[in-house]
Amino acid sequence: MNGGETVVVTGFGPFRQFLVNPSWTAAKGLKVVGLGERIYVYIKEVPVSYVKTQKTIAEIWQTLHPKFAVHLGVARGSSVIILEQTGKNSGYRDKDVCGFCPESHCCLEGGPEKLDSVINMRAVSKEFKQAGTDVIYSRDAGRYLCDFAYYCSLYHGQRRAALIHVPSSGSLSSADRLVPLLQTLIQTMLDQLEDL
Repeated sequence: MNGGETVVVTGFGPFRQFLVNPSWTAAKGLKVVGLGERIYVYIKEVPVSYVKTQKTIAEIWQTLHPKFAVHLGVARGSSVIILEQTGKNSGYRDKDVCGFCPESHCCLEGGPEKLDSVINMRAVSKEFKQAGTDVIYSRDAGRYLCDFAYYCSLYHGQRRAALIHVPSSGSLSSADRLVPLLQTLIQTMLDQLEDL
């Protein structure tokens, strides 16, 4: 990547049984290890709130103008890393930590039903799976705050975003194993972005 460019990495705040959200722990770890010498890593904890998430994501793209944004979310009960290809606009029916759910059940009224990342997540997951890593590809991010944030970011960032669901159990849920793997995954995505 040319010149000192910004990559945003977000993780979510506490919700349900996660008093410290593993996605935020991973984001903080990525800030420490970095993504390369010419990349500034900006991290942001996103509250598990539809209203605050929408505002935060829009502000990130309007004020920081990052090259790329990576949103980390936790996949409850999962022991693998899940690379999400698609953000969905509608179908949001679960309440956030404030007890709120969008009245329209969507991210952006009148917006496209779905948006795909410019990154080919299937190719990235295949590369890592062939190397023996527990990384899988998905087109359904779950229609909760992770999916909501992802769609908003894909919309505001001209699809230059990724959503990675991190495991909540198993050996990869340890930050010592997870952070270096996320670092390599994101660097692979950035390389792919340069080739577009």
